[in-house]
Amino acid sequence: MTAKIIDGKQVAAALRESVAVRTAALSYRPGLAVVLVGEDPASTVYVRNKDRAANAAGIAARTLRLPAETSQGALLATIAGLNADAAVDGILVQLPLPEHISARAVIEAIDPAKDVDGFHPVNVGRLHDGTAALVPCTPLGVMKLLAEAGVALRGARALVLGRSAIVGKPVAALLTAADATVTIAHSRTRDLAAECRRADVLVAAVGRAEMVRGDWIAPAAVVIDVGINRLPDGRLVGDVAYAEAAAVAGAITPVPGGVGPMTIACLLENTVKAAVARRGG
Repeated sequence: MTAKIIDGKQVAAALRESVAVRTAALSYRPGLAVVLVGEDPASTVYVRNKDRAANAAGIAARTLRLPAETSQGALLATIAGLNADAAVDGILVQLPLPEHISARAVIEAIDPAKDVDGFHPVNVGRLHDGTAALVPCTPLGVMKLLAEAGVALRGARALVLGRSAIVGKPVAALLTAADATVTIAHSRTRDLAAECRRADVLVAAVGRAEMVRGDWIAPAAVVIDVGINRLPDGRLVGDVAYAEAAAVAGAITPVPGGVGPMTIACLLENTVKAAVARRGG
């Protein structure tokens, strides 16, 4: 068996185009403010890509660059200013933050209506009770890829490998809402390989290069690889041993080119949703 490739680049491009069409129909430009503290190289590149994609979709994006020594109080004051700015519909503070700043305090300071990352406790609660409007971008992208691949989730056995608040737990909540039977597995799970083999849908989000081997995959299962890891030789790989898994799975996302492109596309969609909820249109 050779797995069907779920092309995240293609799905993300279609979503970005849809967002651009929606934005063009509005009487205003939705506003997105991204706050970057410090000079982390990966974060700097990621923020630049967000800014470029947002402006291409008709969103007025701006990046506030603050030095690494910025105090927590100063950052919270910056967020308060953005909360009060009527031209800003979405606020995103790029993680990770310097060690002297509490990410929790920063996330909780963002107006939930402008929390386009979907990390504020109010939005987390709404996600779990089924009323969320702003869903974390990567989990939302996972669900859109599953839908694009035509995966029937109702009654399916889904396993989420990883329990982070950013990916694992929100993905599990979304899969549950889609009527899948969901298991969350992690480093303490007994016989992890056996648990994975029971899954019709496996979402790997554990952050360990090629941890999931081909013999962990049930024949014809759908594999969504959220991980992105750089090997010593410079190659980017996921949490799944791709070649092994592709020989067994029914469908699989590549790394790169799978879930990654969906994160920014879903951020754009969330920004427009937030804008319309605040301003109409």
